[in-house]
Amino acid sequence: MIVALLFVAFLLLMVIGVPVGVSLGVAGTLAIVMSNLDTQWFGLLAVPQNFYAGLAKYPLLAIPMFVLVGSIFDRSGVASRLVNFAIAIVGRGPGMLPLVAIAVAMFLGGISGSGPACAAAVGAVMIGAMTKAGYPKSFSASIVAAGASTDILIPPSIAFIVYSILVPQASVPALFAAGMIPGILAGIALIIPAVWLSRRHNMGLLESSLPRPPFWRSLLEATWGLIAPVLILGGMRMGLFTPTEAAVVAVFYGLFIGMCVHRTIKFRDLFLILREAAELSAVIMLVVTLAGIFAWALSTLSVIDPITNAIVNSGLGEYGVLSLLIVLLMTLGMFLDGISIFLIFVPLLMPIANAYHWDPVWFGVLLTLKVALGQFTPPLAVNLMVSCRIAKVPMESTVRWVVWLLASMFLVLVLVIVFPELALWLPRYLGY
Repeated sequence: MIVALLFVAFLLLMVIGVPVGVSLGVAGTLAIVMSNLDTQWFGLLAVPQNFYAGLAKYPLLAIPMFVLVGSIFDRSGVASRLVNFAIAIVGRGPGMLPLVAIAVAMFLGGISGSGPACAAAVGAVMIGAMTKAGYPKSFSASIVAAGASTDILIPPSIAFIVYSILVPQASVPALFAAGMIPGILAGIALIIPAVWLSRRHNMGLLESSLPRPPFWRSLLEATWGLIAPVLILGGMRMGLFTPTEAAVVAVFYGLFIGMCVHRTIKFRDLFLILREAAELSAVIMLVVTLAGIFAWALSTLSVIDPITNAIVNSGLGEYGVLSLLIVLLMTLGMFLDGISIFLIFVPLLMPIANAYHWDPVWFGVLLTLKVALGQFTPPLAVNLMVSCRIAKVPMESTVRWVVWLLASMFLVLVLVIVFPELALWLPRYLGY
């Protein structure tokens, strides 16, 4: 009865428009109260304790820092210079600007690890440029949103940090290394249909008439941005700093580029940057800590074990269960953001993963790939929302282009399932 109340209350609150974090917290609190009616304090002391426990985790400090990094590099002018350098390499022609947009988004993934931040930075530069070259705005918005989804796979990644909090067996460095090859494959998988669609539908015919930036000048201007992921990831690999400390280093490096090198950030801009990052970080952290209450209620009510036993003994087999989970998460990804999916379902899914002896790092990459797909899957797609807002087009106009990109990236998910070494080889080689 109480278990049913927990899920019904959560779904009801979601349906009437209550934010995900609040829905999780209220449903969890209600279930805790109902299960402890015979005690003096009604079990309510567990609520503030789990609220604090959800926040008191050192790796979570990296989240507001990487969010701030995304805001800083969004305004630092790095994206536009990387775009010019990429165009100088690949040249002009139909399909080249979409290729550049995805490639730059992948590169920025090695700096901020935030899909929406990357979509904003790349979209601000690329959507206008692609429109001038003859690409439809809906197509440009789809390309930018899909390219930015690779950011949560290519380290550093906020999604991997959240997963490591929920699954201590999977360390942040191991997850970062595991996401590298699938992230690159995902980017390549997006580039192929992007170029093919451009040429099939005769898009970008004006692109060839635009000037090609000089190579050496573009390289010189992009150098500071090119150094950023080397500094962040190289410093972590060499043991100079932890992922959390790397985020702080990235913040100061981004400020140095924006304020001293490119001079695109003024002192008066700092307040807006800090406020924007604080607001977004507060939302993420609030969802994380309220989800802790929901997860504790699940554990206390002994919900997880019966669900695990029912699925494992369903007769579907290992790959049947894995297929069921993928369909479930793909459906949920249309309505929930990635972090919410992790916080709600990882506590339920990990016992199933343990029952089948799935590697927790590999399983984390699979879930993150699914979240990446959800970031540009309508109707609720955070990256697509950002890019559509910049392009000033309705989200439904992107569906005809998004389906091709989703299908292509889904093939990478299948490859990682069939060949787990795509995710596990690099962390094993690096000794994580």
